[in-house]
Amino acid sequence: MGSAPSPCNVRDICRAQAQRPDGPASVLAIGTANPPNCVLQQDLPDFYFRATNSDHLTALKDKFTRLCKACLLLHLSYTYDDLIFRRRSHILTRCMLHAAQKLGVQKRYLHHTEALLSAHPELLDRSSPSLDARLGIAKAAVPELAARACRAAIADWGRPAADVTHLVVTTNSGAHIPGVDFQLVPLLGLRPTVRRTMLYLNGCSAGAAALRLAKDLAEGARGARVLVVCAELTLLLFAAPQEGCFQTLVHQGLFGDGAGAVVVGADPVRPAERALFEIVSAAQTIVPGSEGAITMHLTERGYGGNISTRDVPVLIGGSVERCLSDAFGQLGGVAAEWNDLFWDVHPGSSAILDKVDAVLKLEPHKLAASRRVLSEYGNMFGATVIFVLDELRRRMESGEEEGAPEWGVMLAFGPGLTVETMVLHRSPAELQETGYASGLTA
Repeated sequence: MGSAPSPCNVRDICRAQAQRPDGPASVLAIGTANPPNCVLQQDLPDFYFRATNSDHLTALKDKFTRLCKACLLLHLSYTYDDLIFRRRSHILTRCMLHAAQKLGVQKRYLHHTEALLSAHPELLDRSSPSLDARLGIAKAAVPELAARACRAAIADWGRPAADVTHLVVTTNSGAHIPGVDFQLVPLLGLRPTVRRTMLYLNGCSAGAAALRLAKDLAEGARGARVLVVCAELTLLLFAAPQEGCFQTLVHQGLFGDGAGAVVVGADPVRPAERALFEIVSAAQTIVPGSEGAITMHLTERGYGGNISTRDVPVLIGGSVERCLSDAFGQLGGVAAEWNDLFWDVHPGSSAILDKVDAVLKLEPHKLAASRRVLSEYGNMFGATVIFVLDELRRRMESGEEEGAPEWGVMLAFGPGLTVETMVLHRSPAELQETGYASGLTA
């Protein structure tokens, strides 16, 4: 048997193990994945009402159809209930053409199909307990979806999966022990000694929160490589339509399923590794007086809770500039004009993006990546900001991102209301490849 270290050697051992990298944590690779079942927004009313055996609710289906066609489900600055909808039905007709020109959800990917719903009638009956069935489906589906995104990120990284030292997994779509993190180890071929962290129920800010943790881990030890994955299914939010319950229709028209994965590490080894974005700082802020703005809890029939479509954009609009000023103020030497940055804003809805646009007075193209992801995939909870980051990378490499800014921001909004703010910087090697000269002072 080996002998324990003597007390006089403990400090030397700790000092030797505490080697920290010289640079900030960086995004080294990105991967995304979606279920194969793609539903176009124009086909959603027929799919949804047919799959839930609700075609007899003709008035409700007509209402949902008009909303989907006009993309107004995502223009959520109104408070919708049946009475207000009836009073404003003439406004819907007048605004359809204008609203359809706004980028809303045009399609999304869903794990649940008509066949799956038919096999689980308890998911369609609001009076029937269905939590066990929902969690059982998620237990099998979430790890597989997460693994697909992770494999894409590892392939993008170019190093073996066994080189991953830390695994951070987050989901709102499950509640199991062992969790998705445990299942991913054999699925991906990770080492059994990989250090795992599992985060549940962080809402739409989950992906950014996981990246914040990954930054701390990567900067804490030289050579650490952190695989982050956020995988989400809407199955726990799924419910059949019901008169007087408009929020159910909002959920069906807004959310989609997907997984995003990122490899994070400091001091990338060139040419084996390529730093895409340096994570310069990461912060989390609770907006005062926002406790009831976004709430979620498990019930016998899936998730209960509330998303205040009226209050959330207002709360974000009232806090976003302060969060940004605090984030850049802590960096000291960086002077930022909002239009000189690139933007990864969680597209919770088009109303949220419109509010950020208006408050920060952004140029029209600044939130193009967020709007495109919302259009192509819907709101995928915490995974969405990873999709936006991948879209930004694509736009920069193709020359579509105007000016190819050097500095940028990731913003995500979660329960509470909680704001996650991350300052990003394109790595010097990436800037050299594009020939971009910074417009900011640092």
